[in-house]
Amino acid sequence: MNIQRFTAPTAREALAKARLAFGDGTLILSNRQTPQGVEVMAASEDSLATLEQVAAPAAQAAAQAPAPRMKPTPAPSPAVLRAAAQAPVEEDAAQLAMSTLSFQDYVRERMLQRRAEAREQAKAAAPRPAYEIIPPDPESAPPARKAAPIAVPQPVAPAPAPAAAAAPAAVSQGLVNELSAMKEMIEERFSTLAWLGQTKQSPIRANLTLKLIRSGYSPALARAVLSMMPDDASPAEAMQWLLGILTRNIKTDAGSAALKDEGGVFALVGTTGVGKTTTAAKLAALCARTHGAGSVGLITLDSYRIGAHEQLRAYGRMLGVVAHMAHDRAALQDLLGLLSNRKMVIIDTTGVAPRDPRKRDILDVLDLPQIKRLLVLNAASHGDTQDEAVANFGAKQAVLTKIDEAVKIGPALDTVIRNHLVLRGVSSGQRVPEDWERADAAQLVRLSMRSAGKSAHDPQMDELGLYFAQAGATSTHAPGRLHA
Repeated sequence: MNIQRFTAPTAREALAKARLAFGDGTLILSNRQTPQGVEVMAASEDSLATLEQVAAPAAQAAAQAPAPRMKPTPAPSPAVLRAAAQAPVEEDAAQLAMSTLSFQDYVRERMLQRRAEAREQAKAAAPRPAYEIIPPDPESAPPARKAAPIAVPQPVAPAPAPAAAAAPAAVSQGLVNELSAMKEMIEERFSTLAWLGQTKQSPIRANLTLKLIRSGYSPALARAVLSMMPDDASPAEAMQWLLGILTRNIKTDAGSAALKDEGGVFALVGTTGVGKTTTAAKLAALCARTHGAGSVGLITLDSYRIGAHEQLRAYGRMLGVVAHMAHDRAALQDLLGLLSNRKMVIIDTTGVAPRDPRKRDILDVLDLPQIKRLLVLNAASHGDTQDEAVANFGAKQAVLTKIDEAVKIGPALDTVIRNHLVLRGVSSGQRVPEDWERADAAQLVRLSMRSAGKSAHDPQMDELGLYFAQAGATSTHAPGRLHA
């Protein structure tokens, strides 16, 4: 078994070195404090199989040997071993004070569990029998077919060898794939024909659909909104109806207090470069202007980006506010206790991509009951990028930044509508705090529908059928409930 020793000033750095050496399958055997720092002994989890082969003869020899006079270390119970097998590898050594025999039992438990998981995965990946195929249109089947089960021939001869049975199963799976492709092609053609029919019957609805898609709204949202439009509306009435329904479906804080007056602890989260630090400075300046500099607290968790703390400190000096830095959750709790008498505390976090492993650590630090997450969305970003940020940062409130840089803000408003976010404000520049205003749904909708000129990315009228062929009823970005 390949065992290595890693030494670092902190336990986190030592564990990082171990993971760098062995990857995700790192097994932590022990850790202790030394004069040079924290010493961690680790090995690869893949070497457990080798250890199991070596451990079996040792266990048999130990069972035949006479019992030692010394009191042996008590082995953990099977329940404890099963719990340890499901726990993260880093907790194994800390939870079990293992003797040699108990560690061998633990290895067996882990190997048995991995074999059982492999069998379950193989069973799930096996092709379904041909007689279990669901008809393409089960609703049109007569009732008699539902009552009478499909007769499956029972073979009298012995079952064929696995190699001979694999060929019919492969053929059946190929047939299923061909039927599925044919079904998708038929649905696409019917969807295109239906759209062309609606275009001829209602040119107003077709023009508004083209207007929405060219403004950056998704085809799924355009379909859901315009399906509720009255058929007898004139062009002017239809446009006013469309602006009104989009406005009603954008949630803002117009009926409640603004952020600077509401107060509380707000953590600005989002991807890199969306303007979190500038937004924190704007909110702090607004609160300081209304309630005084002593009413604001500034905290930054951004210890990765060079100069991030200095940037927030520079803003704080202009406002007469001290900007603090917290390196971990304990330091953040201490600072929140120190600033508990402030009207508003703003936490600036590190900008990370939604799939960055550091994102989980940042969200764990912010997992405190008094902290409200405020998602910062770049209005100039692609709609899919904004959807991914909403799904990964878990915020219910948002602010839009860089409105002045966005050619189309339709994707941002589409994201707000479909994810039911409460829009708390918009930022349209770098000036602090002048380029900040409360969210006005009607103004944002009118801004999104303004023509930005011709673009190579805008569809033409005869291309909309392709859009709606792809945006069928099974779309993964189908909007939620809309308010008419």
